Amino acid sequence: MFRTDLSGRTALVTGSASGVGRGIALALAEDGASVAVHYHSSEAEARATAEEAEERGAPAATTVRADVTDETDVDAAFDAVEEELGSVDVLVNNVGDFAPDHWAAQDVADWRRVYETNLVGTMLCARRALPAMREKGWGRIVNVGYASAEKGLVNPKNFPYFAAKAGVLMFTRMLAADTQDDGVTVNAVSPYVVETSDEFPEDAPRGRWATVDDLVQVVRFFCDDASRYVSGENVEVDGGWLPEDV
Repeated sequence: MFRTDLSGRTALVTGSASGVGRGIALALAEDGASVAVHYHSSEAEARATAEEAEERGAPAATTVRADVTDETDVDAAFDAVEEELGSVDVLVNNVGDFAPDHWAAQDVADWRRVYETNLVGTMLCARRALPAMREKGWGRIVNVGYASAEKGLVNPKNFPYFAAKAGVLMFTRMLAADTQDDGVTVNAVSPYVVETSDEFPEDAPRGRWATVDDLVQVVRFFCDDASRYVSGENVEVDGGWLPEDV
């Protein structure tokens, strides 16, 4: 298992009260980072994750609420983290809503919600984190994408999500170019399907869906100094899945 040393660092993981974000936050806690657990509405779950982060080795952990699509909320959240834990060294942009219906059945509000939570939220959080990272000359931004962004999946269901994640990948590469002289790396980790139960459909690549730990190992690598010359990259954690499998 890959591990890294984040002692003295502060990590903020958006959408980390549960699911993939929770797993990433706990892993970074195990690696010695102080952890800010972000949530929008799941306060109790966020508090439980923060408590477990401290149990797993985080020097300190806190919760922070924000609507990542609201610039004022994002600024306030980062202010709170900086006051309690210090400036953010590691930012993992994990938040992103789905819209699994046929594209023509979705109203404009659905499209905006998916676009804004996935892409606008990623942009706002990255923009807020960057000044302190640049000042320190060290920073790690990891954006959670989707395997279709690289493989060009075109499916009439969940299309706004696929389009938004393609935007996240383009933003990742643009930001990597914009920070190449700052000691900051910006990369993406893109799963296909992450398991939510112990039942694996027969058509899952390699006989199973990805686990949270599968993603965590890539995030850890991107946070490690061993990857300091790796930026603008996207690692697909999908078991070799191809769009024609859908």
